[in-house]
Amino acid sequence: MAKLGKRTRAAREAFAGKSDVSVEEAVALVKGNASAKFDETVEIAVQLGVDPRHADQMVRGVVGLPNGTGKSVRVAVFARGPKAEEAQAAGADIVGAEDLMETIQGGTIDFDRCIATPDMMPIVGRLGKVLGPRNLMPNPKVGTVTMDVKAAVENAKGGEVQFKVEKAGVVHAGVGKASFDEGKLVENVRAFMGAVLKAKPAGAKGAYVKKVALSSTMGPGVTINVDNAAAE
Repeated sequence: MAKLGKRTRAAREAFAGKSDVSVEEAVALVKGNASAKFDETVEIAVQLGVDPRHADQMVRGVVGLPNGTGKSVRVAVFARGPKAEEAQAAGADIVGAEDLMETIQGGTIDFDRCIATPDMMPIVGRLGKVLGPRNLMPNPKVGTVTMDVKAAVENAKGGEVQFKVEKAGVVHAGVGKASFDEGKLVENVRAFMGAVLKAKPAGAKGAYVKKVALSSTMGPGVTINVDNAAAE
C-alpha cells in the first residue's frame, strides 16, 4: 500500500467523521485544507435521481455565479461580419467561421466556451462529434447560440457556469477558488444548487437530489446535507 504524504494524511484526519454537514461547514473544511502550492478550484458534485438516457430526464442549464469562478475563460465565437467584430470587441479570444471549423477538425481546441450566431450552426453542426463530448457544443438552451454575441461573451468571461448531467446521473462544476472568502464560496454553492433545482426535468421521479459533495482540486471531499444545500 502506498504511503500517504503528510499533507494528504492531515487532510484526511481533518475530514474524518465529517459528513452530511452544512454548506458553511463544508466550505470551511475544504478551504481550510486546500494546501497545494497553487490556488485550488473548489468543486461541487451533485448525484441526481435521473437517468439521462431518457430525453425527459436530461438536466442541463447555466448559472451566473455571483462571485465568479476565479478562472480565466477562453471563448471562441463562430460569427461573420459585424457580429464577428462585436465578438472581438467584447473580448472573445478566437473568432472565425470555416477557418475556425478547420482548426478544430485539425485537433486544436484552445478554448473553454464556444458561442455561435444562428447562421453559423450549419458549420458548427459538423463539429458535433468533437465538441459534444467536451460539452462545448453551442446550444440555444444555455445562451450560446445567439445574436447577442456581446452579452454571451461577457457572461462567459464573467463567471457563468454551464452544467450537464453525465451518464451516471452526476452534475459537477467548479464554484470558485480556495482563495475566495468563505462567504463568497457559500453564495456560489447556493447559486449553483438553485440552478440545478430549477433545471429539474418533468420526467424526474422520486428523490431528485440524492447526494451533494464539495472538494478542492487536490483534497478529499465532504458530503453536504441535501436539504441544507437546497436551502436559500
